[in-house]
Amino acid sequence: MEETGGATAYGASLAGGGFDVNKFVRQPQTIVRFLSWLFALVVFACITTEGYINSPYSAEAKCIFNQNDSACHYAVGIGVIAFLACVAFLVLDVYVPYMSNAQERKYAVIADLGFSGAWTFLWFVCFCLLASQWSKTHEIGGIPMDAARATVAFSFFSIATWGILTYFALGRFRRGVNEVTVPTYAEPPPDHHTPYPPTYAPTSYNPTTYTPTTYSAYPSSIPDMHPQPSFPPQHQPQEDIGYQPPNY
Repeated sequence: MEETGGATAYGASLAGGGFDVNKFVRQPQTIVRFLSWLFALVVFACITTEGYINSPYSAEAKCIFNQNDSACHYAVGIGVIAFLACVAFLVLDVYVPYMSNAQERKYAVIADLGFSGAWTFLWFVCFCLLASQWSKTHEIGGIPMDAARATVAFSFFSIATWGILTYFALGRFRRGVNEVTVPTYAEPPPDHHTPYPPTYAPTSYNPTTYTPTTYSAYPSSIPDMHPQPSFPPQHQPQEDIGYQPPNY
């Protein structure tokens, strides 16, 4: 599903949004794919219903394109495969926006690109083959002319539609995931002024000056904040005057 705004991957919006049916049906890729489905249906339906007739002289049914059964088989095979492929890719277009993995979207776009390119070429071969065999058909009695001409015409139309689908797929592949912003980690610019890496550069360290305390062996003149307890004065014992030592 092709988006014109917002982040996208391979032409589809990122996963997580709802599915809008009206927007999906109106987008050019879906319209062209539906036309390819319709043209393939017309080609193989015309051949399987009116592409074989029997001549008046034979009971065996032959292809209306110069009685070349290979031309009819080739057109039917290409038409049936293209019919089924259109259905498959329509379902894939619905599922792609829900793919969260960009690699899975890439594979889906590559498959669409490869198949659309191959069927553009195969439809070209089918148109050339049918047109050549129809120009060589001389006995046109009883041949359904409208069916033969419709087969050739819608083979040519299929070349155009499948070519457009190839162009759309190529555009989605070239866009890729360029519109998706993926956050990435970027290393900080190196600082040439420091020998250390910028992440591990040490902060500035200012050491404090330690001044040791000086102790003096002598008492300082600072008064003692804890005074010593005072003791009462000791009185001399009074002499006993009543006793006189003898004199010799």
